[in-house]
Amino acid sequence: MTRVVFLLVPQLQLLDLAGPAQVFSTAADLGLGYEIGYVAEQEDVTTAQGLPLRAATEWPPLSAGDLVVVPGWRESTVRGDGGPSPAALERLAAHHAAGGTVASICTGAAALGRAGLLDGRRCTTHHDAQDELAARHPGAYVVRDVLYVVDGRVVTSAGIASGIDLALHLVAGRHGPAVAARIAREMVVYARRNGDEQQTSAMLRHRAHLVDAVHHVQDLIDARFTTRLRLSELAAASGVSERTLTRHFTEATGLTPLRYQQELRLERAEHLISHGATAEAAARAVGFQDARMLRRLRART
Repeated sequence: MTRVVFLLVPQLQLLDLAGPAQVFSTAADLGLGYEIGYVAEQEDVTTAQGLPLRAATEWPPLSAGDLVVVPGWRESTVRGDGGPSPAALERLAAHHAAGGTVASICTGAAALGRAGLLDGRRCTTHHDAQDELAARHPGAYVVRDVLYVVDGRVVTSAGIASGIDLALHLVAGRHGPAVAARIAREMVVYARRNGDEQQTSAMLRHRAHLVDAVHHVQDLIDARFTTRLRLSELAAASGVSERTLTRHFTEATGLTPLRYQQELRLERAEHLISHGATAEAAARAVGFQDARMLRRLRART
């Protein structure tokens, strides 16, 4: 039996907790021997989303095979004083010193840093908090724009939903990728992402603008990026000329509509290749006739 203990703090992000908890709960339902517990300084803990939770105030006995997980809290950076108390931080450090594994989701990495567990280690956190984490813990090597990092028995992940990826990775390491894939299917998770995949997809990276017509065209490309899309079709849908669309799209995103579509195709192809597909199969799956264009795009990036 493996214990997975979640350390809850006030204003914790609900999905930071619920995602990984669902993974280990599903693993327990499959008979894989997981026992889940929740501890906090006080019995009642309010999440950032306003949902009250109840946790134990006494820590269960832990062994070297057990896992302690620290979900993140509302503080968007790691500057604030939120998070676990000094006593809880001592518990984290003691569990690791005894051979146990500790993990964090999102800004939960700040707790691991305060417990002295990040010095000399690779780690990550939410992309909005990476600079601050690196400044506060110069002895740590903050890996940017990845989903999760495993450095020995210290495991850190990016923001919110990446906790699901981290938990699936830990299950795969213990029980094999087929079991993790089965849990992902049970959870209706699209795919189990690798740790070195980017925190923000191409669909999100180019949305930091306020041009409605361009957002509308991006929606069309996002939904159909594996098919051939004519510029005239996109311009008609947005109600402007092809030249005007190209100008507005480039000003808003830094890319032409074609380059945006190619970036989506490339990102999806890289994902398929990382999960075992050949370059040829990945190229065809994202809409290329063969792998030549895919190879050119990969070389260019």
